[in-house]
Amino acid sequence: MWKKMQPAIAVRQLTKNYAEGSAGTLALRGVDLDAHAGELLMLMGPSGSGKTTLLSIMGCILTATSGSVRIAGREVSSLREKDLPAIRLEHIGFVFQGFNLFPTLTAGENVELMLDLKGVRAAAAKKRSRELLDQVGLSEKYASFPADLSGGQKQRVAIARALAGDPGIILADEPTAALDSRTGRNVMEMMSELAHKRGRAVVIVTHDSRVLDFADRIVRIEDGAIAVPKVESVPAEVLVHNMMQQAAGLA
Repeated sequence: MWKKMQPAIAVRQLTKNYAEGSAGTLALRGVDLDAHAGELLMLMGPSGSGKTTLLSIMGCILTATSGSVRIAGREVSSLREKDLPAIRLEHIGFVFQGFNLFPTLTAGENVELMLDLKGVRAAAAKKRSRELLDQVGLSEKYASFPADLSGGQKQRVAIARALAGDPGIILADEPTAALDSRTGRNVMEMMSELAHKRGRAVVIVTHDSRVLDFADRIVRIEDGAIAVPKVESVPAEVLVHNMMQQAAGLA
């Protein structure tokens, strides 16, 4: 259980420089940002503004050039790259824009792979995989391969896989970009439920104006920095929700 009101993720003075020639490209410029349990936070901004880079550093997929990244109160920016997969496995579920499903594995096996990484035995992993696919409305697709699934179904399998390790943090890169309006809203309803009913910290990179009404907070990024005005306050109802969740967990 995280300490009360402690951010699920906190980044401070984050920079990322991609080395290209002598100058390089500064993708992030001193970013400060918190993401809280029970909150659905959206990151918006033009292409190339640094949104996906920021999300990838928050998810321990990329390492920052400088700055601090704290996950569940633990400083991770100084960890060696070989130590980061364990942090991801314990705390983070990542939903990729391109789904990143293994084409030779069924929907069920794609979910079970994450459970296998956590050391769950085969029979228990299969049972949990079926439960997760049922939660996202795909119980009948357990044995289907990605090639036989629609874009919305692939996205829901990706969400089920992200949930397999029961992470406290869900990070999603453009989860509705390739979906029609109805399917996109169904996906966002699932994301909203994860934040508001299950107490996860949900951070979503999006260009999709159709789903902005699901956000508790919208942070805009331009040229690698948080755009002015800087929005860092957490709505009161989110903080109340956090306290209720923690009280229930301690009961």
